[in-house]
Amino acid sequence: MIKREELIDKIKDTKKWDVVVIGGGASGLGVALDAISRGFKTVLFEGVDFAKGTSSKSTKLVHGGVRYLAQGDVGLVVEALKERGLLAKNARHLFQNQTFIIPNYKWWEGYYYAFGLKLYDLLSIRLSLGKSRLISKNETIQKLPTLKSSNLYSGVTYQDGQFDDSRLAVNLVQTAIENDGTVINHMKVIDIIKKNELVTGVKVKDGETGEEFEVNSKVVINATGIFTDNILSLNNKNHKQTVVPSQGVHLVLDKSFLNSEKAILIPNTSDGRVLFIIPWNGKVIAGTTDTLIETHRLEPVALESEIDFILNTIEAYLIRKPEREEVLSVFAGLRPLAAPKDKNAKTKEVSRSHKILVSDSKLISIIGGKWTTYRKMGEDVIDKAIEVHNLPNKKSKTRNLAIHGNIDDGKVSSKNHLYIYGSDLDAIHKLQSEKKEYLKKIHPDYNFTVAEVIWSVRNEMARTVEDVLARRVRLLFLDARAAIQASPIVARIMANELNKNEAWATKQETEFKDLAKNYILT
Repeated sequence: MIKREELIDKIKDTKKWDVVVIGGGASGLGVALDAISRGFKTVLFEGVDFAKGTSSKSTKLVHGGVRYLAQGDVGLVVEALKERGLLAKNARHLFQNQTFIIPNYKWWEGYYYAFGLKLYDLLSIRLSLGKSRLISKNETIQKLPTLKSSNLYSGVTYQDGQFDDSRLAVNLVQTAIENDGTVINHMKVIDIIKKNELVTGVKVKDGETGEEFEVNSKVVINATGIFTDNILSLNNKNHKQTVVPSQGVHLVLDKSFLNSEKAILIPNTSDGRVLFIIPWNGKVIAGTTDTLIETHRLEPVALESEIDFILNTIEAYLIRKPEREEVLSVFAGLRPLAAPKDKNAKTKEVSRSHKILVSDSKLISIIGGKWTTYRKMGEDVIDKAIEVHNLPNKKSKTRNLAIHGNIDDGKVSSKNHLYIYGSDLDAIHKLQSEKKEYLKKIHPDYNFTVAEVIWSVRNEMARTVEDVLARRVRLLFLDARAAIQASPIVARIMANELNKNEAWATKQETEFKDLAKNYILT
């Protein structure tokens, strides 16, 4: 059990930390865990909830990036393929080997993509998930029964990784705490502390009590994604923009639109990028877009042009186009891309490689990157912190560090939604057996139970209804209307667990419903 009060006491009682990390998304958690693995006294502050922003709104892929290979960014592909292999070993309960098929509607495309994917296979070396191959029109249709067959010539299959993004974030939090790190959500950094123009700590505010206190540290690392410039503004009001937000939108559909366990990669859409149609948690995810956004926000909203683009692309490839009311959920995330030197560069052309910045005050910031390379990003940042702040030169241990939940292959079936709990599965079953009502579903159409809500509060630091329905059991992303219907019961379960009153539960329910409306197409 993880107790928030104990974490806060530890923060107050520690006079000076080695490392403070701001931000609890993919990059921040990667940085914190790397620092912890080296034995540095580390604390991470997340202003809302872990993976609240972009890190819960990815395409759910752990991949080298076929598109990056086409762009000639071989170095990024090689790095990502290595990291894909490490995650497959260190978080087996969340990693799945997914088959993708590229449908070819011109005679030469099959040979072209087959050649390119053989290079992709070669670059993965011993961490390969399986060989790519050119398949016939008949085999393509057999594997993808809802694909349009008119003018189809062939298909090319290849293997890549799939995962659950916010569940990985939760498990990284648990891993950090189990290794004597301190990681806390709903704790916002509101100011940077300096002495002689050098950063010496941060001022934080508890989002639940409003209490403020100062935290001193040798190193402060800004890993806040699209909010990187906000923290840099606290450090220096005259700093130049470092992040270009690019919006990616996904639509979630019923599994009947794909009717296959195989995924589709559409390699060249009307806007010149790729689009995935992927089975995930019994549904289908279609996306993504790449739209330059002038201003960033914590809950970005899909543009009508992005929605139309995805629906029209699906219509061009699948037998049946989804109607708007058939979209179960729509979610948008903002990629924190490093601002390019060429201001006219299109966002899809901006490198997804990460970039480390060191301010004059020795504040360290990490921008760019993606979930697949989160571990390497963390390692690189702490290497830089050792260099800049003269910390002891300890080696990273995250390459072989098992993530909480990691379990032997074959122990958990992905056909059971509880597979994401991995090594916690027995404890979940034990909790479910304690009381008959713990086995009740929170929504009649989905298998998520009361016990899972209780588990998320006791063991996964869930503090709000949104924390549970968006990032612990993922119902908001799978079916937004069902999540709204489940919110009253979840609010009362949490109120009981957290010793809150009915007014708190009602407020939570209302706030979640207001949020969830943005995930429904009207």
